[in-house]
Amino acid sequence: MLVLLALVAACARTPPEQRLREQLGAMQAALEERRAGDFMDGVAADFSGNGGIDRAALQQVVRAQLLANASVGLTLGPADVQLQGERATVRFSAVATGGQGRFLPERANAWELTTGWRDEDGQWRLYYADWKPR
Repeated sequence: MLVLLALVAACARTPPEQRLREQLGAMQAALEERRAGDFMDGVAADFSGNGGIDRAALQQVVRAQLLANASVGLTLGPADVQLQGERATVRFSAVATGGQGRFLPERANAWELTTGWRDEDGQWRLYYADWKPR
């Protein structure tokens, strides 16, 4: 009976790529809903990005943007996911909007991103990001 339950549980697990896409969507939603802590939950402790930015610096950038903008929008383009075991590379475009206005954003920026992800105990975490203006 225990073997049968283990097999059923293994079959019911969400596929890695779907979990990764769900994590990316959850992090997008966290930014739009101004939940910096929830966004950072998806970032690995050893994160590194452009110009040597680390996790602490990324957290400060996120907080500063949320403080500077009454509204934040983030639109992601289609994600190209390449799985390599417990790691993945995801490439996508992103357009971020923000401002103090209630109806139209005051500014927008677009980037092309290449991101590195690692499956840590069943949760995908962002450990690397490279972004270039579009």
